[in-house]
Amino acid sequence: MSETKVLLDGLCFPEGPRWHAGKFWFSDMHAQRVMRVDATGRAELVVEVPQNPSGLGWLPDGRLLVVSMNDRRLLRLDPSGLTRVADLSHIATFHCNDMVVDSRGRAYVGNFGFDLIANESQRTTALARVDPDGKTHVAAAELMFPNGMVITPDDRTLIVGESFAARLTAFDKAADGSLSNRRVFAQLEGGAVPDGIALDAEGAVWVASPINGDCLRVHEGGRVSRTVRAAGRVYACALGGPDRKTLFLCTAETHHPAECVVMKTGKIEVTDVDVAGAGLP
Repeated sequence: MSETKVLLDGLCFPEGPRWHAGKFWFSDMHAQRVMRVDATGRAELVVEVPQNPSGLGWLPDGRLLVVSMNDRRLLRLDPSGLTRVADLSHIATFHCNDMVVDSRGRAYVGNFGFDLIANESQRTTALARVDPDGKTHVAAAELMFPNGMVITPDDRTLIVGESFAARLTAFDKAADGSLSNRRVFAQLEGGAVPDGIALDAEGAVWVASPINGDCLRVHEGGRVSRTVRAAGRVYACALGGPDRKTLFLCTAETHHPAECVVMKTGKIEVTDVDVAGAGLP
């Protein structure tokens, strides 16, 4: 039984959810567009991204950053249109995916590492960091499908979901943006696979788990204190709303690109939570 209500439906495959400037933003990945929707469900197009958008974030000056998946690029939305910030093909070994942008405009971008749709053998890959000047760095290596990410309110810890290792991995984050002291924040059990994640004010992480279809509230060490069942499989989540106590869920019945375009089962679902969102995004 679903615990959510549907805010918006008829989407191909919603991903990269963010709450920003009083609206909910997301990438409708296989429809090649970035969208935003208000609390009444009224949606509008932000920008079209021909090589499929994924992660979203904002620079300190308010300009939108967008991950362009298939060509492995980070783009910026200027008044004149999309501009390339960085080419990540020398770091990403397959399509790029989710991203978190810190308060100084540094972008941390994950990637698949292998062709998931073609059932290629799994292999590790690197997390990329793009500085505001466009310079690229390997932020962390040997990650198994680095996916959703959050940064704690003190800007000192970055947590990333390693989808095919079924764990949340934490790093110390230095003032220069470098990551160190890698450690397991939580090993997930029961077939849970982390995709998009969101952080709350008690330090718990909401984890979208599309394999078992739920969204889990996970504490450091692995304890699960709440499970939200949605109408569709949950691929990503975000905490937003005026008090950041609305849990937004990106759901769909399938992640296969061809099926997504035809079936259009993607939805934005919402439910209320007790603890407000914290940190970034």
